[in-house]
Amino acid sequence: MKYNPNFDVDSVLDILRTVDEKYPEGSPEDEALRIASVALFYVRETQKLEEYREFFRAFYTPAIDYIVVAHTFATREEADTWLISGAAREGELVRIAGEGFQVIPERKGTGFRFLRTPLPEELMKKYPPDSE
Repeated sequence: MKYNPNFDVDSVLDILRTVDEKYPEGSPEDEALRIASVALFYVRETQKLEEYREFFRAFYTPAIDYIVVAHTFATREEADTWLISGAAREGELVRIAGEGFQVIPERKGTGFRFLRTPLPEELMKKYPPDSE
């Protein structure tokens, strides 16, 4: 499930209240739900909601979502032309004919070269999550 960056605080508090009604007052569940509700209320009242949204997003966003392909090329020849054009930057990820590569310095330090670096979608095909 994707994180909703525009969650409605009042809706969340209403849901927490509804869930809390199922537990006896003073129970550990009641206490935990009240603490969570007051914490969210505090964040909103102190006008820290946007900071919290960013923290929450970063906390729950899988690392895979941070992997960004900078350029896509149909052929290796196109990629090589781009690489020697001077536009490439160290560390950039590129897709060449469906495969991932990272731009790294040449061993002699005179330019850049490509290092084969499988992209997340390649790894998912090769190692599906339920293949364990």
